[in-house]
Amino acid sequence: MNRILGILFAVIVLVSCNSQKVYSDFDISYSRSGGYAPVYENLLIKGNNVHYSFEGQGKKYKQDFKISNEDLKKLDHTLSQNNFRRIQEDRKKLYDNIATSINVKKGPNEGSKTDASMIMPNFTTNWNNILNVFQEIINNNVKKQ
Repeated sequence: MNRILGILFAVIVLVSCNSQKVYSDFDISYSRSGGYAPVYENLLIKGNNVHYSFEGQGKKYKQDFKISNEDLKKLDHTLSQNNFRRIQEDRKKLYDNIATSINVKKGPNEGSKTDASMIMPNFTTNWNNILNVFQEIINNNVKKQ
C-alpha cells in the first residue's frame, strides 16, 4: 500500500513540474502584464510551436498553435531591422502601467527588453515596430472565444 502511494505521489509531482515547462522553455517570448486592472498576456515561441495565454478583463484564454517559417523570418527581420539589442530603456518609475517585455534567447538578436520604465524617446519607433509584429502574430492566429 505504501509503495502504491509513493508511486502515485511521484507521478503527481512529475506531472505538476512538467506543466510549468512551457513557461521556461522558449526561444522568444512576448509578455504584457500589470495595470490598474491587471492583465497577463504571454506569447511563447519555441521553434514553430507557439503557446499563447491571456488572463484579464474577466476573460481567460489558452491556445497552442504553429507559426509559419515566413512569420518567424518576418519577426527575426523586424528585430534586426529595428536594432532590438540597442534599444535603451528609461529609468523612470511608472506605476499601474501595463508593461511589455520581450525576451529572445536564441539567434543574433539575443537579449531582453522591457518598457516597464518606458523606452528612451529616440527608440520608441523601433520598439513600436517590434510590438506591432507580435500583435500581428496574435491577431492572425489566436481565436478568442
